[in-house]
Amino acid sequence: MFMFSLSPLFTTVSKSGLPAASLSMLGALGSSLLLSALPTSAAQAASSYYNCAVSTGCEKVDTRHITSNYTQTKYPIVMAHGLLGWNRVFNTLDYFYGIPQALMRGGSDVYSTKVSSINNSEVRGEQLLKQVKTIAAISGSNKVNLIGHSQGGMDARYVAGVAPQYVASVTAVSSPVQGSAMGDWAAKMIVEGSAAEGYGEGEYNTASKIVFKLFDFVGGVLDVSSGIAIGDIQEQAAWQAVYGLSTPYSKIFNARFPDAVPSTYCGYPAATKVNGIEYYSFSGKGLTTNLLDITDPVLLATSFSFKGEANDGLVSVCSSRLGRVIRDDYHMNHLDSVNQLLGMVSLQETNPISVYRSQVNRLKNADL
Repeated sequence: MFMFSLSPLFTTVSKSGLPAASLSMLGALGSSLLLSALPTSAAQAASSYYNCAVSTGCEKVDTRHITSNYTQTKYPIVMAHGLLGWNRVFNTLDYFYGIPQALMRGGSDVYSTKVSSINNSEVRGEQLLKQVKTIAAISGSNKVNLIGHSQGGMDARYVAGVAPQYVASVTAVSSPVQGSAMGDWAAKMIVEGSAAEGYGEGEYNTASKIVFKLFDFVGGVLDVSSGIAIGDIQEQAAWQAVYGLSTPYSKIFNARFPDAVPSTYCGYPAATKVNGIEYYSFSGKGLTTNLLDITDPVLLATSFSFKGEANDGLVSVCSSRLGRVIRDDYHMNHLDSVNQLLGMVSLQETNPISVYRSQVNRLKNADL
């Protein structure tokens, strides 16, 4: 920042015999002209964070002064949650814990979306697309940068596939690009358990139906706590969500939306930019990363469905690859990759917030 001194000017004018009041006014005018000619300083500028679950579109929930331009992208950042996800519950707890605020301080405008917590990615993708269109109208930007965690990465790919004109980039975080072994196991238990009791294809036993109803209820609660009016609760469908994370579903989904997907299960994509859209991904292979995190034992248990394959508890390393693979070996489990639970992550790995800041800076440097 340059410092200017007006004292020579004041000295010259004072010799002309102008009154002190006139000098004061002249000084104020000169200072105003100089400030208006300078770029807006970090302290003067601010960026905002929006909740896009409300029926009116998007509601501003936070504004922060910009302390640097490190994450000041050309297009807004739009964040998409995963299965059983939310955006900002009770206007307090962010799904991407602490991440929107960190991006805001670096100059990003951040929009947090809310789709059905429990459903497949075609239903959720349509809901996300509707919110992206709203965000484009509110922000005045013709495109957005989508960052989707887990199933949210699939939702983002759906939007990029059906409406590429709205998307500058897609970043998939720990996303089951080629399905999840845990999804396969859950679908198998439901189908085989029902068949064992004499239920035909597409019919489910009482135990499965009870579990479906319970999860659908939880999805509705997450809707309401995220700011959605009770009368506007989104469609929840537990079986569709389970099947939607399975390997068979991913093959169907990838055939429809093949952009930046590897041609083989454990390979790397041949292209990272398709149809004008940049694709990125990052993920981890940690399981128990913080002794204080009560979700770690759960993810350790679910990891056994992968039969020794490197995974984060819900998604394998190989399945997570999309576009430009930033890293797929962070010491993070599936929830660590969104800085949950309450930021209790590994102290021996790069903090997730820093990973997101680096990725958004990457978008900025790519003029996105």
